[in-house]
Amino acid sequence: MSQSIRQGLSTVPELDDVQFSRWQGLLEERTGMYLPQERRSFLQTSLGLRMLELDIRDYAEYYDKVQDGPSGMMEWSTLVDRLTVQETRFFRDDDALQLVVEHMRKLRPRLQVNDETMEFWSVGCSSGEEAYTLAMLAEENLGSADIKYSVTGTDISTIVLRKARSGRYPLRALERIPVSYHNWAIEPLSSQQVEIATDLRRRCCFSQVNILNLKHCPLNSQHVIFCQNVLIYFRRWRRREILDALAQRLAPGGLLVIGLGEMVDWQHPLLESLHSGQVTAFVRKSTSTGESARR
Repeated sequence: MSQSIRQGLSTVPELDDVQFSRWQGLLEERTGMYLPQERRSFLQTSLGLRMLELDIRDYAEYYDKVQDGPSGMMEWSTLVDRLTVQETRFFRDDDALQLVVEHMRKLRPRLQVNDETMEFWSVGCSSGEEAYTLAMLAEENLGSADIKYSVTGTDISTIVLRKARSGRYPLRALERIPVSYHNWAIEPLSSQQVEIATDLRRRCCFSQVNILNLKHCPLNSQHVIFCQNVLIYFRRWRRREILDALAQRLAPGGLLVIGLGEMVDWQHPLLESLHSGQVTAFVRKSTSTGESARR
């Protein structure tokens, strides 16, 4: 953070208990995200930076602004982009990705017989590294067998989705991508930037989805739902609601992967837990078994 920005933030007042509670409640109401007291400084800095840009020095004034009709919703969207952007990278969790690879190989015969497209969903995809990682793994394990696949990445932030759609990343992103993938998965743009290969980008699409409104999301019959490092931002009861909704969107035999420890006591009648000390994952039962269990 530059010296001028620090000086600007020093002119913004402290976020007191009343204002923190108001903003905390609004954020949870609209996005489901819960910010505990420990993240008060993060909220204060995020609000303060945006208020400086708008030449606003009062939290209450800015609070009213984000609730003022259509212009308020546009401003709210801008603020949410600032509050929800998460750090991510390619090939982030080796154990979870290996489980996805094993799942692909298990489903491969069925997909070939039925001429079925394997569907992947990256929930909370941020700037797209996770979605493109899944596409690379799918290309390596399904492409040679002429099995079609597609990857959908969803996020609430429009800013990170624009970056994901571009498929362009700094050169240092290559550090996490296996060297054997470089010649077919990556295209150099400059000495400082690379781009995901065109064929992989065509397999991926990105869409804005508020995880509170999954009932309006058109994605169904997914073979893999990857939802890591997303649930930690929600209260436990809401985590259950989100997972219940995701379970309904798995295809029979589909795999749901969540972050290790994000939800240790959740069960669903349609799913079977996969026992692993390194990954928290579930597989949807066959239709008949799952429907019987639900009844």
